[in-house]
Amino acid sequence: MEHSTQKRETFSGRRAFIIAAIGSAVGLGNIWRFPYTTYENGGGAFIIPYLIALLTSGIPLLFLDYAIGHRHRGGAPLSYRRFSPHFETFGWWQVLVNVIIGIYYAVVLGWAASYTYFSISGAWGDKPIDFFLHEFLKMGDITQGVSFEFVGVVTGPLIAVWLVALGILALGVQKGIAKSSSILMPILVVMFMVLVVSSLFLPGATKGLDALFTPNWSKLADPSVWIAAYGQIFFSLSICFGIMITYASYLKKDSDLTGSGLVVGFANSSFELLAGIGVFAALGFMATAAGQEVSEVAKGGIGLAFFAFPTIINQLPFGEIVGVLFFGSLTFAALTSFISVIEVIISAIQDKLRMRRVKVTFIVGLPMMFVSVILFGTTTGLPMLDVLDKFVNYFGIVAVAFVSLVAIVSNEKLTLLGNHLNETSSFKVGFFWRLCIVLTTGILAFMLFSEGAKVFSEGYEGYPAWFVNTFGWGMSVSLLVAAFLLSRLKWKDEELAHKKGE
Repeated sequence: MEHSTQKRETFSGRRAFIIAAIGSAVGLGNIWRFPYTTYENGGGAFIIPYLIALLTSGIPLLFLDYAIGHRHRGGAPLSYRRFSPHFETFGWWQVLVNVIIGIYYAVVLGWAASYTYFSISGAWGDKPIDFFLHEFLKMGDITQGVSFEFVGVVTGPLIAVWLVALGILALGVQKGIAKSSSILMPILVVMFMVLVVSSLFLPGATKGLDALFTPNWSKLADPSVWIAAYGQIFFSLSICFGIMITYASYLKKDSDLTGSGLVVGFANSSFELLAGIGVFAALGFMATAAGQEVSEVAKGGIGLAFFAFPTIINQLPFGEIVGVLFFGSLTFAALTSFISVIEVIISAIQDKLRMRRVKVTFIVGLPMMFVSVILFGTTTGLPMLDVLDKFVNYFGIVAVAFVSLVAIVSNEKLTLLGNHLNETSSFKVGFFWRLCIVLTTGILAFMLFSEGAKVFSEGYEGYPAWFVNTFGWGMSVSLLVAAFLLSRLKWKDEELAHKKGE
């Protein structure tokens, strides 16, 4: 039941929601984080902690987010406020995490789009690393201070991806988000399947797959491997930072929440496994061609995408096609995730100020685009991205997840949310689900404090202390302060903000 003249948008049905939710979950982390994390943490043996993390943390937290959003019919701040007036700060904290992720995710999306085009001509030449750092990014020396010298080849695509995303978001939940996901996700799956299959036929592919999947069972005794598994699931599934709360709030009243969650969780992990096979088959080919071991060429993240893959593409007879498939897949995966990140912010402001979607989209999007261009369209873009990404993930997402779970568990509201899930869902939850949430809270505490202690004592990646303190710790603390202040602002419709969602 709605308490305002402005009716909440909905997905046309469960299928539209599932595709949009998978689109959000399947992003850069699946393609460039999972394969290397698996390789580093015991290969085939890592699949055991990974699956345990999926079943005991990923899917239970996904259910929790769905329950909060679906029961309270709002974006993150409104849902948390209706849950308990004291919880609104958690919602705004999640929104602000998405602001930071949005401004840097766009630049990686822009890079992927640029490299899709560069693949056709092999623009990076025979020195992909030098090309990426010095010709493409024109990276400055961070020890000499922050330089805001614009790089045209980065800024142009960055503005373009912002305008595309804002155009889709302005169309609304069904016509924009669901429609674009229903087009982009099938294209992504087909492109990626073609890439994986073609990688498997490369000379040396089995060498790469052996390196990835040969189990190192001794690694299972290492606690850091288990933390890596929980971290991968946590960062990959779009949980605990407002996205799934927001998307679930657009579901119709009698939707099957847990059934949808199981589909999304397993689809996301299947895509990660597929990515691992495709990426390591290609790395095996690269190692064989260079007469090296896979360990010498295996990289994760930016190193995999913009250093290793261009090198592989250079050595292939039909490299241009593989390049377009790989970077095109990265672009589509990143775009659907990027849209979901910005939607969290749009939904929250729409709820609070009761404004029309199109107006909010550009009130949110244009200033964020401007900041994105200032910070990342310049020669300091890469170090800035590295620090913001690290700190917003650990001291943003993990921190807000931990604090909000402690609040929910200590308030004894889990049973209430479990009952809501069971009203409409095919897969029922009970004691085991609640236990998983409690255990996950402990794991998040360990992740948060162990990583915090490490970064506090050692610094981060050798960056100057002033840089890390300003854009890392400073940003993390200011998110929490700003979230508290936003929660103190009056709601345009105070009655709406207090009513329980139906």
